[in-house]
Amino acid sequence: MKRRSFIGQSALSAFAALTPWQPAGARTSPKNNARGKAKNIIFMVSDGMSNGTLNMASMLLQRSRKQRSNWLHLYDENRVSRALMDTASASSLVTDSAAASSAWGGGSRVANGSLNVTPDQQHRLPLLQKYKAAGKVVGCVTTVPVAHATPAGFCISNDSRGDMAGIVDQYLPLQFDLFLGGGLDYFSAATRKDGRDMPAVFRQKGYQYCTDSNGLLGFRAGLPALGLFASDALPYALDRVNDPQLAATVPSLAVMTREAIRLLSGHREGFVIQVEAGKVDWAAHGNDIGALLYDQLDFDEAIGEAIRFAEKDGNTLVVITTDHGNANPGLFYGKEANDHFDHITRFRQTNDWVLRGMDGKFSIDQVIDRIWQAQQIRLQPEEAKTLLQHYEQLDETGIYNARKLPFRYLAQVQGSHTSVGWGSMDHSADYVELALFGAGRELLKPFIRNDELHYLLLEAAGLPAKKS
Repeated sequence: MKRRSFIGQSALSAFAALTPWQPAGARTSPKNNARGKAKNIIFMVSDGMSNGTLNMASMLLQRSRKQRSNWLHLYDENRVSRALMDTASASSLVTDSAAASSAWGGGSRVANGSLNVTPDQQHRLPLLQKYKAAGKVVGCVTTVPVAHATPAGFCISNDSRGDMAGIVDQYLPLQFDLFLGGGLDYFSAATRKDGRDMPAVFRQKGYQYCTDSNGLLGFRAGLPALGLFASDALPYALDRVNDPQLAATVPSLAVMTREAIRLLSGHREGFVIQVEAGKVDWAAHGNDIGALLYDQLDFDEAIGEAIRFAEKDGNTLVVITTDHGNANPGLFYGKEANDHFDHITRFRQTNDWVLRGMDGKFSIDQVIDRIWQAQQIRLQPEEAKTLLQHYEQLDETGIYNARKLPFRYLAQVQGSHTSVGWGSMDHSADYVELALFGAGRELLKPFIRNDELHYLLLEAAGLPAKKS
């Protein structure tokens, strides 16, 4: 039976019917599964994915389409090596994304906020620079700015993850082969403090450049590629598919992954790409269940693209993981838990879309109507009144909530309709899932530290893997 992308009866009807992966009839071994024989590596990270996020996304898919997620289907078929990973940083049991990516990228734990700079100020050489020096083509794909913490941790060293314009500057001389994602503001002359037109500079260095899906599909293999599809982060998957203009112009993570593989896979020495679902983390910070689960399913479609290629190729290692948990969401017991959870398939917009499109001038009836149209949830007048009162104070805090919008309150109200609860609005110290598919998967032991994965990836590709 073909595996399809997640398409619900209402909210999900706009998702394209992709077939990212279907299991082969016979379970064959890769063409060359010896140690050190991974010609290609696709490193896939759902940023900020708690186990509850993985579970609920697959359950939502299973209840609406009678199929598991690609990730858990690999578990069902016992086709991956699986481990728990310790995600701590050098400064805390609870990591941030910069330190987590640096552990993978540079092979050393660093303090939260820094990129491959150790507490004693050593600058670690990141993985993509090592692979590039070994003759491979390399790149990053993400749903957040391409200079954000997770891709940057595989590419450069910098004392501050917040120096994204500076990180863009660091990317240029590396001559990496592909960057796809958001973050045009960190490239554009109009929004950079130094006024440099970085897309023009990248084009002068030979890069193909585009800002929409059609441009991406027109890229030619063999030339470096830069695709920037949003000023900051890309829209949430749920909002993208339900907006005709966004659906036509902004590529999904699966499409970006497929095109990245197309552009890089012809290289004689192989390729290495990092693929990140960065807004899973942003959604968790906002306790935004629609944004969270549909972006996780968007990531799962990208997994399908990677596995489909790896199955055919036989010399590719696919790594599937997260850098840390976030907010620890879960589906909790109640007599109507099943029906409440199924209600999420009726969502057409995220809480982010709902809240950013409102202001204190809305009437109570307008609030009730907006949320009903977006999510088929009918607030009580008193709930709508309380939500509006938050716009008078704008008193909530949190990462990625510069306007201090009432994400926490809306999630609390929403919980009685979805039976989903949240542990927090920030990262957790949970051990996380790590799965390896394909060439080199036998290198994985059942429990691993995040910085140890750096050396496993080098060994899988046959490069020197001694820890310094």
